[in-house]
Amino acid sequence: MDSKEVKILNYLKKNPYASQLEIANELQMSRPAVANIISGLIKSGKITGRAYILPENKEIICIGGANVDRKYIVKSNLQMGTSNPTTSLQSIGGVARNIAENLGRLGHSVRMLTVVGNDMEYESIEKASSPWMNLFSVEKLSNYHTGTYSAILDTHGEMLFALANMDIYDQFTVEYLKKQETHLTNAQLLIIDMNCPKDVIEYVQAISIGYKIPLAIIPVSSPKMNRMPESLEGIEWLITNKDEAETYFQMTIEDDSSWKKAAELFVEKGIKQVVVTGGSKGVVVAGPQIDTTIAPAIHADDIVDVTGAGDAFVSGTLHAWLEGALINEAVQTGMVNANKTLQSPETVRTELTKIGLKNEMEEYRL
Repeated sequence: MDSKEVKILNYLKKNPYASQLEIANELQMSRPAVANIISGLIKSGKITGRAYILPENKEIICIGGANVDRKYIVKSNLQMGTSNPTTSLQSIGGVARNIAENLGRLGHSVRMLTVVGNDMEYESIEKASSPWMNLFSVEKLSNYHTGTYSAILDTHGEMLFALANMDIYDQFTVEYLKKQETHLTNAQLLIIDMNCPKDVIEYVQAISIGYKIPLAIIPVSSPKMNRMPESLEGIEWLITNKDEAETYFQMTIEDDSSWKKAAELFVEKGIKQVVVTGGSKGVVVAGPQIDTTIAPAIHADDIVDVTGAGDAFVSGTLHAWLEGALINEAVQTGMVNANKTLQSPETVRTELTKIGLKNEMEEYRL
C-alpha cells in the first residue's frame, strides 16, 4: 500500500463512520481521490464494506467541556490572605466529558465533541477518557490551553470556592460542529452543556428539532444561564439547579411552592421534561404529562467529595430514560448514581456498570 492508502485505512480504523468528504478534509486530499482509493481498497479486500451507522448502533453525542480538575482539601478552616495547608489530587473533568464517561461505563456508545489545547492536559484527558468514548472528533487548538478547573474543598468535601480557566470554549464554534453533522444527525441523543456559546447551543437545538433527535441541555453555572436558547421549544430534557433557575427567571426560590413553580415555568416554555435539583433537599420533577413532584434526596452516610455528583445524576437519569424508564423512575436512578458518587473520591466512579447500577437500585429498594 502507498502512504495515502495507509492514512485512509488508519483513519477508518479510528472512525469507521467517516464520510468521504470528512476523510478528504481531515487528510487534506480531494474527495474524488479519496473515493478512488477507497474503491481500490475494497477491491483488494482491505476494506470489506461501508460502516454505515445503523439505528441500533446510534451514538450519544456529548458536546461541551472536557478539562482537568484539580481539587485542594484544606486541613482546617480556610483562612483568606495566607497559605493554607492542603492535600490535593488531580482528575479528569468537564461536565459533558463526565457525563460521557458515566454513559460509556453504563454501556452506551458515546462520542465527545469539544475543543482542547494540544498540550499535556489533553494527553491526560485522552488517556483517561478514550476507553469510554470516541474522541476522534475532538478539535485540538495549538494556540490555546485545555480548560482547567480548581476546586477548594473543606474537610467534609463541600466546595468552598472554585476557579475555572475555560477561555478555550470561546473557540467552540458552529463551524466546528458543521464538520460533525454526519454524527450529529444520526445520534440517538444529543447532550450539550452550557460551556458552549449560545449560537452553538441554538445550532444543536436546530439539528435536534430538524432531525427529531432528543436534546438534553445541562447548565454549568448561574452566570452562563444567559446562554439558554431564545426559544425553549423542542428541548427534551433540562436538568438544572435552584440557583440557575433563579437566575434564568429572575426569581427567588424560597420554599417548595416556588421551587415547583420554577420547574413548571420551564415546562410552559416548551421543555418536555424538567428537573430542578436542590442538593440535600432532593429534586423537583415536572413535565406536561406528569404532576410536579418533589423527590427527596437519598441520604449519603459518608460524603467524600461532591465533585461529579451532579454529572452522575444527569447520566443515571438519561441512561434509565433511554432504557425505557418513566421520568420519575429515571430520576431515582440518577439519584442513586449521584449518591454513590458522593461517597467516592473519584469524579466518575470506576466501579460503575449497567448491571452494578441496577443492583444498587435494588439495594435502595427503588
